[in-house]
Amino acid sequence: MNSSPTDFYYTIQQRERASIKVRGSEFIATAIPVTTKDQALKELELLRSEFWDATHNCFAYKIGKGGLEFRTSDDGEPSGSAGKPILFVLHKYDVSDILIVITRYYGGTKLGIGGLARAYSESTSAVLEACIKIPVYSTKDIKVLCMYEDVDIVQRIINAFAINSDSEYRDAVEFISRIPESQCEAFMNEIVSATSGRAGAMLLQTDN
Repeated sequence: MNSSPTDFYYTIQQRERASIKVRGSEFIATAIPVTTKDQALKELELLRSEFWDATHNCFAYKIGKGGLEFRTSDDGEPSGSAGKPILFVLHKYDVSDILIVITRYYGGTKLGIGGLARAYSESTSAVLEACIKIPVYSTKDIKVLCMYEDVDIVQRIINAFAINSDSEYRDAVEFISRIPESQCEAFMNEIVSATSGRAGAMLLQTDN
């Protein structure tokens, strides 16, 4: 598969949890894959219900390519000591479509702003280390129509370019292939060229 770094970003495969203890306080980090702000806020409320007796439930989320939609919360901790450090680690690990909630149970010893920032950063790193990163591709659907005599050629090109594809065999063969955005033009040109124009490729107007 041919793809450009602009064709994808990374998220996490599944929910994970990790915890650390710092001078008596316990920091429980939960990482959850999310794709919308509403989903992130719903998951946040579920975690607040789960840890209803916690001292703080601080969080950060990043949504979409480039993480341009994001939010942080210190949830009562000193300003800048929790949410921003969590978000900074998310940037460092280069992941998006993710919610991180750090639940703190106070252990009786104040950590100071610097100590809190380190604790929230370390707990975020701990849970992200447990996560498996997976790519999220920016693709477009392209329909290819060909005769049976060209199936092998077309299939080879699809295998080289596509994230995945579906096929339907009737009088002619129809493929619906999901192609990285930066490769769509090259893919369609290759289909036409390799089959001497016998096969056609058309970009479908769908949202991906």
